[in-house]
Amino acid sequence: MKSIREAGILKGKKVMVRVDYNVPVAGGKIVDDLRIRVSLPTIEYLRAEGARIILISHIETKDNPTLEPIAVNLATHFPVKFVKDFLGDDGEEAVMSLKDGEVVLFENLRSNTGEKANDPQFARVLASYADVYVNDAFPVSHRPHASIVGIPTLLPHYAGFQLMKEVEHLSVFFNPAHPFIFVLGGAKFETKIPLIEKFSNTADYIFVGGALVNDIFALKGYEIGKSLVSDATQNDEKVKGALKSILGDQRIILPHDVVVDGPNGKRVCDVKSVGKDEMIVDVGPASVDAFADKIKGAKFILWNGPMGLYEKGFKDQTIKFANLITGSEAQSAVGGGDTVAAIESLHVDNPHVFISSGGGAMLEFLQEETLVGIEALK
Repeated sequence: MKSIREAGILKGKKVMVRVDYNVPVAGGKIVDDLRIRVSLPTIEYLRAEGARIILISHIETKDNPTLEPIAVNLATHFPVKFVKDFLGDDGEEAVMSLKDGEVVLFENLRSNTGEKANDPQFARVLASYADVYVNDAFPVSHRPHASIVGIPTLLPHYAGFQLMKEVEHLSVFFNPAHPFIFVLGGAKFETKIPLIEKFSNTADYIFVGGALVNDIFALKGYEIGKSLVSDATQNDEKVKGALKSILGDQRIILPHDVVVDGPNGKRVCDVKSVGKDEMIVDVGPASVDAFADKIKGAKFILWNGPMGLYEKGFKDQTIKFANLITGSEAQSAVGGGDTVAAIESLHVDNPHVFISSGGGAMLEFLQEETLVGIEALK
């Protein structure tokens, strides 16, 4: 990939930047603006170079999937014009009226079916507005959509600063220093088994938590009560077989105590003492304490996914892990919405900790060592 710094003279050129502003919005207010913040260095660089900037993105919210709240947020950093009907006269007029250093933001790309379908005509219309294309949307660069893989075939193309940073920081885990620790939580074991298999060859320890560990406990024959489990690990023999194959690896560390919630309230218990009416909601504090020394001695740490049902308020052990990692001297990379939320809630500035803006894209990049959006820029 070539960085936007290699694009030559940009003054007066129309530069279309694919950013990822798919951020959580509640009541018209942005809940988490990380993805907006990480896009600013690329935009400010282009403004300083005198480019005429067209920002494109998508957003998926339950109520009103519009990028208008993002336009309001961006306006606190620099003037920006929001264009709803970007495929009509409004889009053409907004782009034609741009002056050097000015910015327009087009409405939600996914309001048009051509985006997800990678429709060539949709890509051509978008490309017709610009002289140069920049991808700075790492979190969606694993999607073969028009704005990710279609437009780069039609315009000179470059990577933005955040995309370059993501690749740089995550690529080091393909050949890490040791001890190397991989912490994996969240759900959907079928999507994460390949990562466990891959990093079991290089990681010194893999700590598994979150809903993922429920699948392992069920496979071991433990009572898990009403705990969340993946359909695939229950019904897919291929996934079940892959899961069984990794259980004998001594480097895979499972919690020995858990937090459960049930008719009698919340309690901490041994993994073999879960009641039939209880649900595992977090890994246990003793398990995290026992793993703390390994984190303190680590050189590299990779973490994706919370340790418990974070979105339901069971955050304690995820926060404890976040404290351990931000207090470590290890080179670390952290990704996944709730995991990042835990790290950011501590307001700790540790230069050794890289916060990835991608969740699924981070996992796929670590597995495949590239993404379709990256390949499109080569």
